[in-house]
Amino acid sequence: MIELPFARDEYQQRLKKIRAEMAKRGIELLVVNDVANQHYITAYDGWSFYTPQVVLVPIDEGAEPVWIGRAMDAAGGLLTVWMKPENVVGFPEDHVQRADRHPMDWIAAWIVAKGWGGRHIGIELEAYYFSPKAHARLVAGLPNAKWQDADLLVNWIRAVKSAPEIAYLRKASTLAEAAVARAFEVIVPGVRECDAIAAIQAAQIAGSPDFAGDITALPPTILGGENASAPHIMWSDRRFGKNETIALELAGVCRRYAAGLARTMQLGKTPTRVADTAKAVIEGMDAVLDAVKPGTSAEAVEAAWRKVIQRYGLKKESRIGYSIGVAYPPDWGEHTISLRPGDKTVLLSGNVVHSILGMWMDGWGIEVSETILVTETGNETLTKFPRDIHVKS
Repeated sequence: MIELPFARDEYQQRLKKIRAEMAKRGIELLVVNDVANQHYITAYDGWSFYTPQVVLVPIDEGAEPVWIGRAMDAAGGLLTVWMKPENVVGFPEDHVQRADRHPMDWIAAWIVAKGWGGRHIGIELEAYYFSPKAHARLVAGLPNAKWQDADLLVNWIRAVKSAPEIAYLRKASTLAEAAVARAFEVIVPGVRECDAIAAIQAAQIAGSPDFAGDITALPPTILGGENASAPHIMWSDRRFGKNETIALELAGVCRRYAAGLARTMQLGKTPTRVADTAKAVIEGMDAVLDAVKPGTSAEAVEAAWRKVIQRYGLKKESRIGYSIGVAYPPDWGEHTISLRPGDKTVLLSGNVVHSILGMWMDGWGIEVSETILVTETGNETLTKFPRDIHVKS
């Protein structure tokens, strides 16, 4: 068996909080479709979520969660989860990618056989790998159930991190720093973007001799030249130019806990407009860090940033940060706290947010970010790396 990321008591405490929220909503069975939430509850870890996969959490005190996935992946469940072997269930291979049947048909029948078919069922409806067809087949197979949307129920519980979770985020931050440092080393005029990415990914996975890095939920992003005006464009075999502003959005991940780190580098002389914008962004980050503390609202943090950039005649329409933690592709955000106008969420000690201050202009852009832990008295940046533009003449 693979060593669990946490002590069993950690999982029991999570279950206790989830069941308390289920009870408030009148939910007797929770169907968890979000892969990160499945891992958070059970410790299951495998690249099997391209086929239907669920975790069931019954309200019954003392009952363990049930992981249900493809039969060949049940072996991985037995190696990674903390529950009893009978709580790892595989649906048969003849239900995989067949037009005449669906895994949710089998899962619904299993729920009925368990005696849970008439329960009030909460279900995550916004999960990436939960298709409309899967939902329709599950509902059709449970005609006596009473359904309600339980999207983000688990996510909001995840938003406050325990001390062991923060320890993994610190390790992830070390890997993020190693990735950015490697990018600064290898990116020079004439180097292909794909070659730089290869070196960066090596640092993300093996950047520490003391622990392993995991695959990142978002791929490394390096935006050079005019590509830097588009925040999510992918790399190619394009070669870096002699005078180019390059935005880097990278991350480190340890035991599925992600820490993001964005920085900007300049090949050749720094244009005045880039230097002026960088000054505004770095001052804005100082304002963000001054604002982040328990009791402050998410929108108040964003307002502190906006007040700074308005003085420089700049504006940014998109949010400037989000809650981060356990992460599987295609996203490392937790879909809860957002640093933007209108989000009145009050920050709590144990929240971790990735504040990314990207300014994407006409034909160029820069990025600076920090992964920030809200502490009892203020905050701590888990990633500790110079924020100034890194210039290579």
